[in-house]
Amino acid sequence: MTDDAPWLDEFAGLYDRCFAKVYNYVRYRVGDPAAADDVTSRVFEKALGGFARFDPRLAPAEAWLFAIARNAVNDHFRAKRWLSWLPFDVLGERPGRDPAADDYLLENEARQGILRRLEGLSERERELIALKFGARMTNRAIAAQVGLKESHVAVILFRALRKLRSKMRESA
Repeated sequence: MTDDAPWLDEFAGLYDRCFAKVYNYVRYRVGDPAAADDVTSRVFEKALGGFARFDPRLAPAEAWLFAIARNAVNDHFRAKRWLSWLPFDVLGERPGRDPAADDYLLENEARQGILRRLEGLSERERELIALKFGARMTNRAIAAQVGLKESHVAVILFRALRKLRSKMRESA
């Protein structure tokens, strides 16, 4: 433990426990792997900046972290709407991160198909699916996170998955 920042070890533990869950949640929500990397790093930057002031009596650390993640995803979509009005030449070209392999492209194509079908769901349905399957949260944890009853979360998830299955059958 460090003398000047004893909370740093605690934050490192939270990061280790929650990084994959947060990344998966963000990835489900934003769709693009590069954007998910950026949003996830902003989540942990913000969390690190505020962790010394975090009060575990108010909420569990994981719930606090996912509140930051939800806000970061919302900020991402707000910025994306704003950027859609900018001409492309203002942004400049950005090279890809890795050379694309054939097997990666096929796997990515399947993921993109699922993500396109998710776009046909409501914002609330996408949010709950991302928390359930991206962050691997229980219905009880999701209910606490979004302010719904556990049974309501279960009904919304059931209906959303039924819609998603139907959309997948239609396109097959």
